[in-house]
Amino acid sequence: MDDTLHGGGEEKSAERLTTLSDGIFAIAMTLLVLDVRVPPGLSADGFREAFVDVLPDLGAYALSFWILAGFWRDHRRIVRLVPPIEKVPLGFALIWLGAIALIPFPTSLLSEYADQPLAVAVYAGTVCVTNLLELTVLRTGLKNPRSRDQATQYTARSVSADLICTAAVFAVSVPLAYGFSTDVALWSWLALLPAKIILSRRIPGPRAG
Repeated sequence: MDDTLHGGGEEKSAERLTTLSDGIFAIAMTLLVLDVRVPPGLSADGFREAFVDVLPDLGAYALSFWILAGFWRDHRRIVRLVPPIEKVPLGFALIWLGAIALIPFPTSLLSEYADQPLAVAVYAGTVCVTNLLELTVLRTGLKNPRSRDQATQYTARSVSADLICTAAVFAVSVPLAYGFSTDVALWSWLALLPAKIILSRRIPGPRAG
């Protein structure tokens, strides 16, 4: 049985994979919020204490939702870039989706144990590996000779730079968590914002005409 997505008769398989991808993203994003809750029936003092305690959960939720939204955005760009995703092995695509579905687990670890280097490393490692998997999906799909016009290559460079930048920032944070502190590692993730702005300005667009 062929485990790649081809054109022609297999276009429906590519469409089903896209539908499955959207469903997994939606479920993963929804699961993130399950840890964000304040117990009912608290006194005024208890409520204030519980609200303060839930702030790390809100932070982890916001971070992971932003990351998943970035993955989904890049995924939709990849789908438009290489329609259908002819050369991507189906099994490999499912591994990438499995990594997406796993994001709520390291998010829960981070919200409860942000002061533990292992929790930060698991979260950063999961995000880094997921970025590299998505990058491989893109590069494999672009082996399609119909995907080599200037506009396609510009979008491919933009998506690739975004994925590599994110993977690099989270990879660097692992030794920072162990060598310095988890606070340093967590704050280092803010480097993503200026890094992506700089990349978006430095990547040349397609030439006109």
